[in-house]
Parts: sequence; C-alpha cells; structure tokens
Amino acid sequence: MSEISAEVMVVNPLGIHARPAAALVQAALKFQSEVYIHFRGDTVNAKSIMGLLTLGAAQGSRLRVICSGPDAEEALAAVRQIFATGFGEIKTDAQVRE
Repeated sequence: MSEISAEVMVVNPLGIHARPAAALVQAALKFQSEVYIHFRGDTVNAKSIMGLLTLGAAQGSRLRVICSGPDAEEALAAVRQIFATGFGEIKTDAQVRE
C-alpha cells in the first residue's frame, strides 16, 4: 500500500475551527484510506475532530495531507478540494451580490 501526500493551504479567514474541522472529518470518513494532516511537527488523524482542532492552523498555514489505502488518490483529491474552497466559508463575488 503506497502513501501519497500533498501540501494544502488554509485559505478561509478563521482557519480550522469547529465547522471546517467537521467538514474535513465528514469528507475523510467517506474513504477506507487512512488520512492524516501534518502541521508544525504534529500529525493528526483527519477523521478525528479533536485532533484537527489541536493543530491551531490559521489562515495562510501550510499543511501536508497524507493518505494511504485502497482509495488514497480519491481521498487526497477530496481533502485538497475542501481546503481549496475554504471549507465552504469563502463567499464568491456571485454569492456576495445575492
């Protein structure tokens, strides 16, 4: 079983707090693969909301997502997408105009 990883950046203004952590856990739980987040020397299970909250990752923080298992590529893609979209907390121009 190979391990794959990618760097992601926290783009939402409030960083990883309860709501983004819950969204990340929900996404990670959809996969059989192990999903871990590494930040500043700590590695936590992305399926653990408490672990994610202990990271204290603020906006602009760069983290490493590490996945291993039968659907690791899909899991990594899903987690990268969640980070890229700011956990759904970033308003687009269209949403602001509504």
